Amino acid sequence: MATPEAPAGVLLAFDFGEVRIGVAIGNSLTGGARPLVVIPTNPKDQRFARIAELIAEWQPAGLVVGLPVYPDGAAHPFAARCQRFAQQLAGRTGLPVVLEDERYTSALAPESENLDAQAAAILLQGLLNAKVHSA
Repeated sequence: MATPEAPAGVLLAFDFGEVRIGVAIGNSLTGGARPLVVIPTNPKDQRFARIAELIAEWQPAGLVVGLPVYPDGAAHPFAARCQRFAQQLAGRTGLPVVLEDERYTSALAPESENLDAQAAAILLQGLLNAKVHSA
């Protein structure tokens, strides 16, 4: 399900939460990411319908899901739910899904009504920055 590296091109990133899912869009070719939208986590069928609309609109090459971990690198209890969400995305979309460490993304996001989308953008920007530096 997960690939070791995000594919080149347009990417959608998800900051999965109990109440909301922040979504960001970025491009590995330009190296930029920005907040896109916040969608409710429930009901589940509406969540995936909205995600399908975003995928149809943006045609991403791959998806990124934030994986919560503690500062020492230990798995966070919510990590299993994020991994399950990533597996559901992969199964429903057929797109490659990458799990990415999301430590501190919510803390770094500016306070706003789209905090979760901001956190997703920070997550995706970190991945894109790492990709540039490893090239």
